[in-house]
Amino acid sequence: MAICDNPPDAQDRPLPLFPPLPPGAAYPLAALGPLAGPGRALAEVTQCAPAIAAHAVLAAAALAAQPVADILLPFGQRRPLSLFLFTIAGSGERKTTVDNEACAPIHQFEAELREENRRALETHKAKTLAWENQRKRIESNRVFDLETQSRELEKLGPAPEKPMAPFLTTGDLTIEGLAKIWANARPSLGVFTAEGGTFTGGHGMSEDAKLRTAAALSELWDGKPVKRLRASEGVTIMAGRRLALHVLVQPEAGAAFLADGALRDQGLLSRVLVAAPRPRAGDRLFREPDPEALAELTAYQQRIAGLLRLAVATDASGRELRPNLLKMSNDAREIWRAFFDEVELESHGEGRYGAVRDFASKAAEHAARIAGVVSVYRDKGPTCVGAADMRTGVHLVRWYLGEGDRLYRTARTDPRLLRAQSVLNWMASQESDYLNMRTMMRNGPQAVRTKAGAEPTLAMLEEHRWLRKISDSPRTYVMAHDWRAAFQA
Repeated sequence: MAICDNPPDAQDRPLPLFPPLPPGAAYPLAALGPLAGPGRALAEVTQCAPAIAAHAVLAAAALAAQPVADILLPFGQRRPLSLFLFTIAGSGERKTTVDNEACAPIHQFEAELREENRRALETHKAKTLAWENQRKRIESNRVFDLETQSRELEKLGPAPEKPMAPFLTTGDLTIEGLAKIWANARPSLGVFTAEGGTFTGGHGMSEDAKLRTAAALSELWDGKPVKRLRASEGVTIMAGRRLALHVLVQPEAGAAFLADGALRDQGLLSRVLVAAPRPRAGDRLFREPDPEALAELTAYQQRIAGLLRLAVATDASGRELRPNLLKMSNDAREIWRAFFDEVELESHGEGRYGAVRDFASKAAEHAARIAGVVSVYRDKGPTCVGAADMRTGVHLVRWYLGEGDRLYRTARTDPRLLRAQSVLNWMASQESDYLNMRTMMRNGPQAVRTKAGAEPTLAMLEEHRWLRKISDSPRTYVMAHDWRAAFQA
């Protein structure tokens, strides 16, 4: 074994991987307007962090509201009510439970759609067979001249349309797949997943595809038509489509997504509302669910179910949305304008929002969208966003600005540092102060079980003086002197 020089120096203390993370402001659940009760109830029943519950009910409400109405900005621009929400939380934070409860009415509605689709497919099969037989008779009729045959085929009309696919949400996404299926899917869809790695680590976010995916998602957030060009199929333009998004993701995958410079430069990250709440594991002793919270949750689920059915009823074409237009009341408009100016003045280099200037540039629009979602949830057929709902949007987006700044300034979105931290967390659970690279790749955190993940992580831990190499073959390290005390501190 080749032993390296330089024994441990007791004064050579490890350097912290991260600057101290300032405590985040509590999510302003009380400011959620009519969604405050459901958010509070969901947090109470599942004992999750309030931000996780708030994102879950807000995302479901956005999915239900986006086919119903658009919001008219004071500049005269019409914008969808679609929201892109991103929740960062580790294992054991009740992500799946919360998502299941918040999306229960969506899943129930999808079950009903599947049953309707089964019956509709049987009818479609019979109609298609009859149509094909009739078309063959017209085409094979030797008595018809060209004009008569054309007239008869025109009278016959196009082939019966296939029933729309019976789903509203998906957990995975490729833009090519979405564009292909959307011609025969409902015009309002959602990407909802409690296993966010399927989104951030899927094919749609691979190195080859992520810029296409980010650009297409940004255009959908903006409300632009979906365009698909294929040599074999020609041009397909699908207008009146809406997409909501809620991804619940583990910290490391979330950090890699948020730290991706290409996604930031393209503009996708400025369209995403991010929450990274403090873990609650360890302070959730069992308690019986509060009956009032359960009743509140049931009322919320019934409200979402009603909105989903309303969206189908108000869809004029069946395959292209015709949302109503929500205008702002005079008071709401003044609140929005004041917030727009506030953010603009604080978005320069030294301003409060200078570090998150890209997100700040869309903060006022985020506030308007949230206000519109809350208005639709409050009143199924609103024509106007009032001052109270605009205050809700502004209050929440101020929180998102602060959260984004907090994560950015403390480098908590740097995946390299998070991988190094995961190794320290793992070593803290081991009895030995010696680290063998092969053992780490076999038994350590998932992110360092490849050479591409392990080597830069070990180099970073060496650079921060947590590790010192003592052998090259096999590659072995010793932890810094008194490292456990430094880690706990």
